[in-house]
Amino acid sequence: MLDDLGARCARAMAEHGSPSVSVAVAARGEVILAEAYGLADTGARIPATAHTPYALASVTKPVTAAAVCVAADEGLLDLDAPGPLGATPRQLLRHRGGIGAHYDFHYGEQGEPAVDPEPYTRLSRAPGSGFEYANLGYRLLGRLLEDATGQDFATYARERVLGPLGLDGFRIATHCPGAATRYTCDGRAYPQGLRTSHPGASLGWATAPQLALFAQTWPRLLKPETAAAVLDAVPIGEHLGYGLGWCVSRGDGPLLVSHGGGMGGVAAMAVSAPELGLSVAVLTNTTVKAARDAVVNHVLGELVPGYGPERISPVLSVPGRPMALPEEEWAGRVESPEGDIPVELRVLAGGRAELRIAGEAVTADVEATDTLALRGTFPVQLPTADARVSSPLLGIELGLVDGVLRGRALAYKNGDSDGFLGNLLTHPCELRTQPASFPAFP
Repeated sequence: MLDDLGARCARAMAEHGSPSVSVAVAARGEVILAEAYGLADTGARIPATAHTPYALASVTKPVTAAAVCVAADEGLLDLDAPGPLGATPRQLLRHRGGIGAHYDFHYGEQGEPAVDPEPYTRLSRAPGSGFEYANLGYRLLGRLLEDATGQDFATYARERVLGPLGLDGFRIATHCPGAATRYTCDGRAYPQGLRTSHPGASLGWATAPQLALFAQTWPRLLKPETAAAVLDAVPIGEHLGYGLGWCVSRGDGPLLVSHGGGMGGVAAMAVSAPELGLSVAVLTNTTVKAARDAVVNHVLGELVPGYGPERISPVLSVPGRPMALPEEEWAGRVESPEGDIPVELRVLAGGRAELRIAGEAVTADVEATDTLALRGTFPVQLPTADARVSSPLLGIELGLVDGVLRGRALAYKNGDSDGFLGNLLTHPCELRTQPASFPAFP
């Protein structure tokens, strides 16, 4: 059924600028297809092969989840015992621990991440109250594992998850010898090393065959009731829920269990169809996800009856609508690790707003959503040392409660068309219609 896979992959690479793609299909514990196309290193003209490891980005999360569940089965931790910030491991695994969005990356072999994650590891909502994709939740899970097992997270994952499954080439590390070079959207090479404060969310490496095997063999490690709990997914959309480290399809058709990953120079996907005994892995070495998606959709469209892209890892976007706030001025602050930063916002006509911060005034289009009174991205950098590392934009997301705009300010960088992918840092934000002296954030 996949006789034209090579042509499909070549077309996807050409159309979307991906240097290479590696594809594997496993059936009932055996790899039945493993092919790679293109170049793992464009400068040295090294071809990609089925034995080439790739960075996995967020496809690391299912490995972390498996490690946490193994530790729970061994009696080393309780999935429902409140831990850091009052969130339970089950809530953190489901991205329902109440922690806001965050990522930080440090490129190269030397040095540590320039951003201290501790000030950002805080609650933005009550644990269990809603879904928000949180890398820092998986950072906390890694620390919980270390406290419970007495081993560093990567070692425990290797000895209790990857090793027992025979996946010796699968690793969680800051670099991987022989791995495909990661490339920006315009073809510039990332440095080999990669460090982050959330390794359990982002620092996996594997070949496509080993990832495809992991996607269908992880239940062997767990008690039957624990494996079932992994797939007990809370809905996050019409067609998808999120369980313990995996997205789980909802509705008609064969069950699909999936996770995607994307970061600087990485676009990865793992999908299993347990009822069919099949699993698929697709790995690319570019930030752009389009080639990955084209290949994934082709392979699953051939192998899984009734397949549709909405049934696997989602793009978590919330549609906007016209804003209803009147034209008036608001004033308040953004809380940062360096202290409160004064900010003013003037709502303008025509779906625009002006933001004044650190002596700069910038305007941008703004909108509302079903839960936010105002959402927009402003071309201004938050004046903190962390934001200056590589977060030149400021996203504002505010809800209106009792006449007060409350929410968050997101310092981030949009992609890697200039330099490398930056950091995303979440800060509490509060604005009122009149300047005032505000108490500290709770």
